[in-house]
Amino acid sequence: MADPSSYRPKPGQIPDTPGVYRFRDEHRRVIYVGKAKSLRQRLANYFQDLASLHPRTRTMVTTAASVEWTVVSTEVEALQLEYSWIKEYDPRFNVKYRDDKSYPYLAVTMNEEFPRVQVMRGHKKKGVRYFGPYGHAWAIRDTVDLLLRVFPVRTCSAGVFKNAARTGRPCLLGYIGKCSAPCVGRIEPEEHRELAEEFCDFMAGRTGTYLRRLEQQMTEAAEEMEYERAARLRDDIEALKKAMEKNAVVLADATDADLIAVAEDELEAAVQIFHVRGGRVRGQRGWVTDKVEDVTTGALVEHALQQLYGEETGDAVPKEVLVPALPEPVEPVQEWLTARRGSNVSLRIPQRGDKKALMETVQRNAQQSLALHKTKRASDLTTRSRALEEIADALDLDSAPLRIECYDISHLQGDDVVASMVVFEDGLQRKSEYRRFQIKGFAGQDDVRSMHEVITRRFRRYLADKERTGEWAEDEAEDALTESGDTAATAPGTTPAPLGTPAPPGTPAPPGTSAPSSTVPGRDAAPVNGFKDEDGRPRKFAYPPQLVVVDGGRPQVAAAKRALDELGIDDIAVCGLAKRLEEVWLPEDDDPVVLPRTSEGLYLLQRMRDEAHRFAITYQRTKRAKRFRSSPLDDVPGLGETRKQALIKHFGSVKKLRSATIEQIQEVPGIGRKTAETIAVALAQAAPAAPAVNTATGEIMDDREDEAPETTADASGEPVPAGAPDDRRGQER
Repeated sequence: MADPSSYRPKPGQIPDTPGVYRFRDEHRRVIYVGKAKSLRQRLANYFQDLASLHPRTRTMVTTAASVEWTVVSTEVEALQLEYSWIKEYDPRFNVKYRDDKSYPYLAVTMNEEFPRVQVMRGHKKKGVRYFGPYGHAWAIRDTVDLLLRVFPVRTCSAGVFKNAARTGRPCLLGYIGKCSAPCVGRIEPEEHRELAEEFCDFMAGRTGTYLRRLEQQMTEAAEEMEYERAARLRDDIEALKKAMEKNAVVLADATDADLIAVAEDELEAAVQIFHVRGGRVRGQRGWVTDKVEDVTTGALVEHALQQLYGEETGDAVPKEVLVPALPEPVEPVQEWLTARRGSNVSLRIPQRGDKKALMETVQRNAQQSLALHKTKRASDLTTRSRALEEIADALDLDSAPLRIECYDISHLQGDDVVASMVVFEDGLQRKSEYRRFQIKGFAGQDDVRSMHEVITRRFRRYLADKERTGEWAEDEAEDALTESGDTAATAPGTTPAPLGTPAPPGTPAPPGTSAPSSTVPGRDAAPVNGFKDEDGRPRKFAYPPQLVVVDGGRPQVAAAKRALDELGIDDIAVCGLAKRLEEVWLPEDDDPVVLPRTSEGLYLLQRMRDEAHRFAITYQRTKRAKRFRSSPLDDVPGLGETRKQALIKHFGSVKKLRSATIEQIQEVPGIGRKTAETIAVALAQAAPAAPAVNTATGEIMDDREDEAPETTADASGEPVPAGAPDDRRGQER
């Protein structure tokens, strides 16, 4: 625990101007970002007597080890910079709303020649019109199904569209009148775009004019005794009215507004947002947050506005935003919203009438959301806490392991050996921290040696990050590296390259180590999500676990412990979970620890082990499938996919191509003599593929190399190497 006075700036050093400040911990990670109209006055509040601070603020300032600030011109600039830094650094003590789902939107791709109506999630794209968000994707599909009768806009994917255009036959919707079939030329691009624009107008709330026009056309058709057309128009009108009924009118003046309500207690807060467009509720969203800082309702509203409109522009920001409490001060927030919309935005508290009544409805939804969240989390949090405490007691740890990493090795009969690392924090999966490895130090099947290599590479990167950020003294780094044998080979009289420095091409790995990850940055582990490796940002291997779990028994545990010892790491616990009897093995013990079958701690360890196995075997199967799909033609330089397909189509198989002469290869369109010679040499040097085998009959299908050059398939249709047993249980792990 740090003493805030140890890093408190002198009063004269802090400017009395608007700005944004950052608190960092001892590892230089940003833990809190804030803005202020006066940096001097705001920062002085954090360096009071600890007893007078709010408990959460006291925790933050004692966790921090330094504070820095950036001066800006106005409070609006401070608001913008604060939002950018919170998004970039993800500080642990800032309010962060956890959206419980990715909300679907009804999107019309007006940026395409033939606009398409579809369901979209995630980031918004330029040139696409969005309506929503909706609570469920099926609600969008129901609405679209009703409207396609009146607005038969394209809904098919690009692949289906191209296939229909190629064959000259539309899809089923084209035949039943729910698509105007632009793919086969039934409608011109300009007419189809007008249809899409009418669809957008209807969804935007401009419904009255269109309905009156349809009713007039229906009356005219009836007067002209075109009863079938009149009946069709009548059905269209009913379909539109049914679609409109799904969103009841809540504001009679066709207002475009967002209503935000907050329900909170001392620890958590729930936010509910109703999106009203054209007087109708078009969508609803909900967030929940832990109140890790002492904030008012107005501050919670300000954070919600940042998250809601931080990446929106134009009409996505409504003319009116109704809130339960105004941020303090309100002017910078209102200016920021106005700048994002491009025109004036009203930010206010509803006082009377329909808007106040609707705000009360939104408030009730927020209260119910908070109550439901607390009911769910109470059970969850209690169970996870008990599981971590049971693990700490069973392994004799000083405290509950808040970060646990689990490792597994996967291969198929010694081929495509890979490893996985999964991370659980506070008993929950942290998928952004998952990593996967290729075993590169040796060939063949050796789970113990593979585990040693993976642990070495993972924690070598951790030590490299510590050294690079100055968390580790240089003499300690040199001592640990010397003990681990991980320094690069150097000529007499030269200084060893620091850890993490790329070795020259061709430099051999030190004895007893695999190809070091530090010499090929970024290739040791393929991250699931990319991370910026800069000051204050999460890095790939920056955070050490309190516990390492390996899938296996005593040999694997001993290998992991030996790897840590060689690196000089002695503050990370290691254990293994053996599958056979679900025994927990510790490095120094001759007998395993047996947890009760009803133990929450054992269940958590099993979940981690199973998740690591799933992640590893998925990666291993991906690599194996890629290898099975390979062809000798892949190694021919300058030979693209089109000419490879032309060769196979001309000769029928790689085997027949291998036996062809250079002159025969030249007969293929696009293949010259030089390329033909290169192909002939490459195929002559490549080893012939093993014959394909029918596992049901045992028949060798040597003349069907083009269909199964190196593999056959098991009962599930998954490729299996020729000669491999049909039942692979026990072979793949």
